[in-house]
Amino acid sequence: MSKKVVLAYSGGLDTSYCLKYLKNELGYEVHTILINTGGFGEEELQAIEKRAYELGSANHLNLDIIDKYYEKAIKYLVYGNVLKNNTYPLSVSAERVFQALETVRYAKKAGAEAIAHGSTGAGNDQIRFDLVFQTIAPEMTIITPIRDLKLTRQEEVEYLQKNGVEYSWEKAQYSINKGIWGTSVGGKETLTSGQPLPDSAYPSQLQKTEAEKVVLHFEKGELVGINGEFEKPATNIQKLEALASAFAIGRDIHVGDTIIGIKGRVGFEAAAPLIIIKAHHLLEKHTLGKWQQYWKEQLGNWYGMLFHEGQYLDPVMRNIETFLEDTQKTVTGTVTVSLKPYHFSLDGIESEHDLMNSGFGQYGEVNNAWTADDAKGFIKIVGNAQNIYAHVNKEQYD
Repeated sequence: MSKKVVLAYSGGLDTSYCLKYLKNELGYEVHTILINTGGFGEEELQAIEKRAYELGSANHLNLDIIDKYYEKAIKYLVYGNVLKNNTYPLSVSAERVFQALETVRYAKKAGAEAIAHGSTGAGNDQIRFDLVFQTIAPEMTIITPIRDLKLTRQEEVEYLQKNGVEYSWEKAQYSINKGIWGTSVGGKETLTSGQPLPDSAYPSQLQKTEAEKVVLHFEKGELVGINGEFEKPATNIQKLEALASAFAIGRDIHVGDTIIGIKGRVGFEAAAPLIIIKAHHLLEKHTLGKWQQYWKEQLGNWYGMLFHEGQYLDPVMRNIETFLEDTQKTVTGTVTVSLKPYHFSLDGIESEHDLMNSGFGQYGEVNNAWTADDAKGFIKIVGNAQNIYAHVNKEQYD
């Protein structure tokens, strides 16, 4: 009986190499699975399945987990307004965890003794995959040919060509990972500290130049509608991406500390995620109290960091999710956004929970719920601590 391995397969260079290597060099019966988190159309999926069989896959599965991915991950990334280093919406970080989880489930059903992925030894993905694999399936061997052999992309291309697989070197120069929560773009420029990615490296190109307004409908923190049309949140994300990517919105380069301790740089395109997070955050500024916003920011940052570093299965993540969800009770209303070439602006919100409509006063204008004497007494008491410190220590404040 052949020994079986399940490979998390994307159709790209790295996993194509792994498939061929696992079959030809290690003698495995290779089963492949592509976990679609929103980055593939039907024609692409069919082409990838065909390619997998051509490369030697014994069985291939295209698995759509978009709705599950939204419910288990993206929803909380929105609740927490998660942007790594105030920049990156975890476009790839989060989806890798769910690709790993589904790969393990498939491997167990297939009766595989080993599980494989195409990560290198110099990035974060190896940790995200391995942490899930070793937690859920400690009995399975983890095989990572590219990491173990320290291969360059050029060496991968040459190996495939020697084994009768044509692969364009031009195509291999950029590593693109697309999902519902954004697309990462890695290439020679991101290996430097000073070069930008060329315009052509981004999947979406500028198509519209006249500004357009879009109205986002939120209900308890979730995007439930766009311009008065209501769908499930995952569908709305994809609809907003189609609208906003025509303006080439959402391009940036994220620089951060990798889990293994080195600095990393990656380009990304995430029109819908950035608009949704910023619009959601604006709505929260109107509908949440000061301390709710403060603690959300702290825990949202922690949640994003732990997610980014592959710690999704840690029980503290469920604790933070409970807190984040509880904060969304009043985050309902609409946010109007202006889409423009390469950027967007937030115009304003409408909500029955808008705390600016309290009637207590208008900032910088009118105080309705207190008198001038109330204000003077309050200010005196607020200043007590610093006044006492200054008096006792004879501070001069030159």
